[in-house]
Amino acid sequence: MLVPVCVVAALLVVSARADATAPSFTLFESGQVRPLALSPDGRRLFAVNTPDNRLEVYSVHQGRLVHLTSVPVGLEPVALAARTNDEVWVVNHLSDSVSVVRLGRKGASGHVDRTLLVGDEPRDIVFAGPGRRRAFITAAHRGQNVPFDPQLTTPGVGRADVWVFDAGDLGRSLGGDPLAVITLFADTPRALAVSPDGSHVYAAGFHSGNRTTSVFETMVPDGFGPGGLSPPSTNFEQQPAPEVGIIVKWSGAHWVDTAGRTWDDAVKLSLPDKDVFVIDAMATRPALRPGPSGSFTGVGTVLYNMAVNPVNGAIYVSNTDANNLDRFEGPGTFAGQTVRGHLHESRITVIGANGVTPRHLNPHIDYAACCAAIPNQENAASLASPTGMAVSSNGETLYVAALGSSKVGVYRTAALESMTAPTARYQIPVTGGGPTGLVLDEPRQQLYVLTRFDNGISIVSTARRAEVNKVWMFNPEPESVVRGRPFLYDASFSSSHGDSSCASCHVFGDLDSLAWDLGNPDAPVVDHPGPFADDPLVNLITGEPITHPTFHPMKGPMTTQSLRGMANHGPMHWRGDRTGGNDAPSAQPDSGSFDERAAFEKFQGGFTELLGRHAPIPDADMEAFTDFVLQITYPPNPIRALDNSLTAEQQSGFEAFQSTLDINGKACIGCHVLDAEAGLFGTAGLSNFALETQLFKVPQLRNAYQKVGKFGFPAAFGFIPGDNGFTGDQIRGFGFIHDGSVDTIFRFLHALGFSTQFPPGGIPDPPGGEVIRRNLEAFVLAFDSNLAPIVGQQVTLTQTNAAVAGPRIHLLMSRADAGECDLVVKGQIAGRAVSYLYVGADELMADRQASPTVSGAALRARVTGAAARLTYTCAPPGSGDRIAIDRDADGFLDGDEEDACSDPADPASTP
Repeated sequence: MLVPVCVVAALLVVSARADATAPSFTLFESGQVRPLALSPDGRRLFAVNTPDNRLEVYSVHQGRLVHLTSVPVGLEPVALAARTNDEVWVVNHLSDSVSVVRLGRKGASGHVDRTLLVGDEPRDIVFAGPGRRRAFITAAHRGQNVPFDPQLTTPGVGRADVWVFDAGDLGRSLGGDPLAVITLFADTPRALAVSPDGSHVYAAGFHSGNRTTSVFETMVPDGFGPGGLSPPSTNFEQQPAPEVGIIVKWSGAHWVDTAGRTWDDAVKLSLPDKDVFVIDAMATRPALRPGPSGSFTGVGTVLYNMAVNPVNGAIYVSNTDANNLDRFEGPGTFAGQTVRGHLHESRITVIGANGVTPRHLNPHIDYAACCAAIPNQENAASLASPTGMAVSSNGETLYVAALGSSKVGVYRTAALESMTAPTARYQIPVTGGGPTGLVLDEPRQQLYVLTRFDNGISIVSTARRAEVNKVWMFNPEPESVVRGRPFLYDASFSSSHGDSSCASCHVFGDLDSLAWDLGNPDAPVVDHPGPFADDPLVNLITGEPITHPTFHPMKGPMTTQSLRGMANHGPMHWRGDRTGGNDAPSAQPDSGSFDERAAFEKFQGGFTELLGRHAPIPDADMEAFTDFVLQITYPPNPIRALDNSLTAEQQSGFEAFQSTLDINGKACIGCHVLDAEAGLFGTAGLSNFALETQLFKVPQLRNAYQKVGKFGFPAAFGFIPGDNGFTGDQIRGFGFIHDGSVDTIFRFLHALGFSTQFPPGGIPDPPGGEVIRRNLEAFVLAFDSNLAPIVGQQVTLTQTNAAVAGPRIHLLMSRADAGECDLVVKGQIAGRAVSYLYVGADELMADRQASPTVSGAALRARVTGAAARLTYTCAPPGSGDRIAIDRDADGFLDGDEEDACSDPADPASTP
């Protein structure tokens, strides 16, 4: 028997980072897609450890899992697929990469053998095609690694890609040579599935939409009633509501509003709503199936995942469908209508012999009644936010992970595929909560379920219909993150019906790419405390001072805003109406309107007035939710160059951003403050009069690139006319400004407030000013964000690819020298796992205290032998120590802990 030799010689060390004050964990809240997989022989279970950036490997036994090894991969892994028993491909959402992992003997070790570079924010992976050796990977149609122009300003271009690689011939270029990059006419993609014979791959859009769009305010005739806005014209206090835009939906023949009125002249685009696409995986060059059979429409609004029945080939799509055409939050007393408690419906849509047939998972809910105290029977029977799925080999049973209910629903597929409303045969609660993915182990009658709330894996007996055991993966997240996360997703806690949560709209803490009219006619008008960018505050249309600014509760359509990056950005919502400014004097950095904690806690009313909860959540829970949300961070901008430079066009736009004047006599940067050192990215939290019928907070600009895809705008008052014709099929119904009615940034810059028609002058009218507008648009799409573009980027060095990998390694090192990232190096040399942290001046520190630092060139020279590999990763500043050399942050280096037989993944286990 071999006994490990342990040497107790570890020393407590201090941080090796240049900036030891930065947080050791950065929260991105990436949504897991395919977090679990079994090896083909069924002996091992593979899991993504998203917060710890690792692949976890377990041996599978009856009623238990035994941990074998933990393999570092890219940042924010969200999906994986096992090609063989010893080869696993891992999709890294933040790193824009795929790690090809080779496992050692009996799965007891492993290393990244190759890193493939793909488009922005990849999400899913499957194997299909000849011999199932082709890997299909979804990614956004953008990013620094794409070999094409994403055409961000071109109408009618798909924004979703599927990258295809031949696993047997990955090519010799830096990021691999794809067989094809297939563009889908959809917004950012997410889920994939494979036909039973492997000949076809199904790809789904993520924020797929529901054929709704918004009409710009000046296109709606003034007043309320026929031809104008739908009533009521006041709130319950009889205070006149502002003139606003409206949301319309394509009926199949016309664009209609909630009252059934037609608005065809105000909409200059069409939305084909292509949701799920069919790819010929067997073709020499994989491609979309041509013709009408190549896509399916009407599947859902937000599509989470897909599974295929192995017997009849039916496709099951887990999704939610939004009711955003309906208006108003609150009880609906004064207006006679409300969406309270009925924002979305959780569904499984079946694509099969009967066409596309959505199935509501909660037909028992009485949406006409709200809001019973929790707990109640209706709530207990509900399943919310369906995500991962698995189908039994006989095709008769579908298992559905309900992220928002912390349960697994079990359905008869025959009931789902029939025309009757399905009811779950039974529901299986899972401890820990937040199930995102599952995999079925039929020989052992077990289901493995990844529970995101506690970063664990539940073992469920399908025979006993109960959880029988649990394992937990190491989690580096702060306790405040773990404690607060459930309040974003838990629909059973958030709503009386048990099917609505904040994440219903703020999908994985981000947005749903929709607009909603969530005014509340039953609420009062309240004072607007400011502060304002202009002093004095003047209505620039009438020239009159605004002496008593207010927030009217009937605000009109507003697009869902992200929960990312709200820290340090002042009051919240488009108008800044979630504010502490009425409770305390406003002063930087954290008082009144600048108190983000006070602002977010004003969302307490959303639980009762929108989600339909019987009462506010407890104050301590709201505090925990606030702690969590204010840590969510924007990812790096995928449009900006990896060296953080600007193109000539972007640089010209930046210069114009600092000098071009608007109607207020201010440059863009005068309101849209950009000060990275102060943590301001487009706003300082101030409000202003922007030639609108309401006062708005100056918005941040970090995610403008996410809103590309709507092209088409009528000749509306307030804009310089031009290019106002019908544009045909587009992928998004909502674009820019608060209600998403303006299609592009270029169009926004044609607003009269930026033109030379108003003193002191701005951008010349077309054609003279068009270059300036294009340059400004280019800069805004590449706008600075909290993290530099290099964060997450990777490269794997082998003994044969130094020529192509070398320049990328030097780029990563130079950006680390600039303080933009912490550079981590992990891999295998001479059959042994190694780990290093770049500490600057071309020196790297090993994870063993006794090991001397090594130069970059000397370390690269050690990569000799067929199995030698080093993977370089730019991690967020502050996280390098944890990711590279001290995983559990206990002050003892990982290599020293391994040598001393203590656990590097347990802060309570030290040498």
